[in-house]
Amino acid sequence: MAIDWRAVGIGFVTILVLGAVGLVVPGIGQLIAGFVGGVVAGYLNAGGVVAGGVHGLLAGSAGGLLIGLLLWAGIALAGLSLGPVFRTFGFLAGAGAFVVAFVIALLTAIDSAIGGLLGGWLR
Repeated sequence: MAIDWRAVGIGFVTILVLGAVGLVVPGIGQLIAGFVGGVVAGYLNAGGVVAGGVHGLLAGSAGGLLIGLLLWAGIALAGLSLGPVFRTFGFLAGAGAFVVAFVIALLTAIDSAIGGLLGGWLR
């Protein structure tokens, strides 16, 4: 099975746009964004149900990792900029945020894979 990176990219952008809009409803907005992005990625490829799930999984994991890395970098830099007392706190908070980012990426990937299966089935 060949990966259609165009479909993955469009699904990824869909997740980012809907995730930004979904900040109004934290948690639920990101899950819906991941699901819809997975459906888009799965629908745009021409490989069927399983390929749709794979494309949704790739789009969701890329989106989740990007959001997680931005969260981690922001918290770590904020901790480092507050001075020597907070540098350890910034590192620990950044490490904790990285774990949270990994969990977000995992949940987004699972949600997007289910959406990709549906998108491949709809095609």
